[in-house]
Order: sequence, then C-alpha cells, then structure tokens
Amino acid sequence: MASILFSPVSLMCMFLTQWLVVFAAAKTIPNGFSVDIVHRDSPVSPLYNPLETPFDRFYNAYNRSISRINRFRPTYSKAFQSDIVANGGEYFMKISIGSPPVSILGIADTGSDLTWVQCEPCEECYEQRGPLFDPTKSSTYKSVQCGTNPCNALDNSERVCDQEKNTCKYSYSYGDRSFTKGNIALEMFTIGDDSTRNQSRVSFPNLVFGCGHNNGGTFDDVGSGIIGLGGGPLSLVKQLGKSINGKFSYCLQAPDSAAESSKLIFGTAKESNPVSSSTPLVEREPSTYYYVTLEAVSVGDKRLPYGGFSSSSAGKKGNIIVDSGTTLTFLQSEFYNSLESALEEAIKAKRVSDPKGLLSPCFEADKDVDLPIITFHFSGGAEVKLQARNTFAQVQDDMVCFTIVPSNDIAIFGNLSQMNFLVNYDLEERTVSFTPTDCANNH
Repeated sequence: MASILFSPVSLMCMFLTQWLVVFAAAKTIPNGFSVDIVHRDSPVSPLYNPLETPFDRFYNAYNRSISRINRFRPTYSKAFQSDIVANGGEYFMKISIGSPPVSILGIADTGSDLTWVQCEPCEECYEQRGPLFDPTKSSTYKSVQCGTNPCNALDNSERVCDQEKNTCKYSYSYGDRSFTKGNIALEMFTIGDDSTRNQSRVSFPNLVFGCGHNNGGTFDDVGSGIIGLGGGPLSLVKQLGKSINGKFSYCLQAPDSAAESSKLIFGTAKESNPVSSSTPLVEREPSTYYYVTLEAVSVGDKRLPYGGFSSSSAGKKGNIIVDSGTTLTFLQSEFYNSLESALEEAIKAKRVSDPKGLLSPCFEADKDVDLPIITFHFSGGAEVKLQARNTFAQVQDDMVCFTIVPSNDIAIFGNLSQMNFLVNYDLEERTVSFTPTDCANNH
C-alpha cells in the first residue's frame, strides 16, 4: 500500500491537461534539445484564472478529458485531427516561423499531425491576441505543388488542389465544428526566443505546415494554431526525423513540486534511473495516435487480465492510446467492474459519492489514507507502477476519487498516470518507455 499526501496548495497545479510550452529556456543537448513546459493554470500562464478554486480546476480538467476522448472514436472522420474546445488546447508551444522569424503560440497536440497557423491575408479568422503570420514577408516561404509527397501525405478528405495555380491546399474539420482551411507550404521553423539571454536557437528549414487563411470555431485567442506532435508523416516530430534520432520525450512533474515547469525533450533524453519499462508501439490507423497493448492491471498484488471481452477490442493489439493531452485514464467498461471491486477490497475506508456525480468510486479519507499501487502491465514485459497521486484526486478536503474511468469503446493512458515518469517515444524503434523520474529535479 502507498501513502498519499495531499494539500490544498498542491491541488492548485493538480490534474490539469493543458500546458504552456516555452522555448525561452531551450538548450542544446546531445542529439537534440530540451524545452520547459508550464502548466496552463500556472500563475505565469496567459490562461490562468485566479477566480477558480483547485477543485474547480480539477473538474474542468475532467470535462476536457470527456470532450477530448470523442475525437479518438472511430465514428469520427479521419479529418477530425484534434478536439479543440472553447477553453483552449491541451498544450501551448512557442516557436518562430519564417525569415525573419515571427513568434507564434500554438496548441501542441500529440493527437494531431499537420502543424498550421493563422495567416494573412485572412478570409475568416478567429480572434488572436498576437499578430498573424504573413507569408509575403518571409524570404523562406515556399508553396507546395499538387501531386508532391507533402501534398499526397494528406488524407483524400483533407486535400484540395488549386488547379489554376497548381498549389496544394488543406481543409480540416474538428469535432466541435471548428475548422481551418489554407495552403500547404514549406517554411523555416526556429525554436527559441530572442527575448531571453544565454539560450540556444535551433532552426529547421523546409518544414511542411499549413498556412490557414480561413479558420473559425471555438479556438482560444491565446493560440495561433496547432503544432502536430503525432505519429503521422506530417507531424513535427516525424519531419525532424534523424535530427532528433526519431525520439522525443516529456517529464511531467508532480503537482506539489516546487518547480514551476516540466520538460519536453526532442532527441535522446538522459535517463537518471536505470529502471525503465519499454513496450512496442502498434501500427494502427490512423497513424497519428500512439497505440500500445495493455495486458493486465494490478491493484496491489491482485492482477486483473485486460481483455477477453466478447463485445470489445480490449484483447486486441494496440488496445490503448498513450496521450499526454488527456487528464484521466480511460479503460473498457467491461473490465472496469472487476477493477472497481478490487479497489473496494483493497481500500479500508468508507465509500462515498462525488458531490458532482462525475467520479466513482470515491472514499472518505484524510491525507494519511492508504491507497493501493496500481500497476499497468503492457506487452513486452513493461510494468508501470502508479502511485496514489497518479490515480486518485482529492475532490474535497475529506474525499478522494479514482481518476481512472470507464469508456464504452476507447482506452486512453492519460497524463495523470504519466506524472513523474520520463515518457520516451522512439519512432524509429517503434517503442514507448516509462522511466520513474523525479521530474521536478530533471532539469
């Protein structure tokens, strides 16, 4: 059993899915570079709302998770690359585009491939605080022709050819009826910020992106567009390819850490802990998502096989998606009943109801309550042991609730479960690994 320690102060940074990626602290590392990521509701974030309580923030994160899972469902069109809702994206990432470089703040999304930003001239654009990118003022902007590899990498439903100019265009629709349309182009991407001293600027020429001239819906005015970190051919990480050895990783710090930022790393990450669990990435469509295979879940020493349900895909390869942009972890409903029963057996505390009726099971508890370690057993022998802070939330001063929830179809390994792990994606070896790490001190 593991002891869980909560405090009202620590909850201010707890269980929030959106982060601000700041490249001001970018520094060169062997075979790559690292950047700081700042929690979206940190006081230094442009999205910080001082009127929200810690409990408000957690329930808002819950609602974002429920909204986000919809775009993973197979009933959605493949053109639904991301679920964008009115309260902003899952992460924000600061980069510069063009020559001379223009700074933009985009939603960094592991569930999207194509990077796009709002561009001048704008037929229809959502309100944006910063200036729009003007391709006519960049000496490195190049249009992409129809029939070329970058154009053909788009799905048929996303690709449009301007026959008159022979230029490739894209058209994306999103789950909340937001949209973006524009030109596919090549441009210089620069990671770094002129306003900060003693930091490295890393430039990458001729990266494919979308220059959006017609964009609307519920995009937040903080962001300029989407930065794709998914597994498809047009994503930023796939385009950087050999320059980062096909690797990227992140280390999300514990919510009660004194540090203000976590770390996102492009390239080979230095692992301070030799204990690492690696599991194969499974090839499935769409290639955007990072699929792995979950074989079992243990509550303490009680192992529960995951799969074998007649009406679900839980027993198939690639049955769960690793997603840093979803707060909660979702597991198949048919499995969840046995998981819930095992929890009740393991936790010697009174079961109570979440006052908002959203989470279950919940338990009457103080900060010293003993809660079990939950272990996820992935294929390849990977065992990821989750401490109580990865799997329970304090929703009231005297109540904790389980943050792994049931789903009728899609399973997702969310970012609460990934806290205090160095999560490394190796797109060449096709693996993802989880290394227990004190992320607050992994700077």
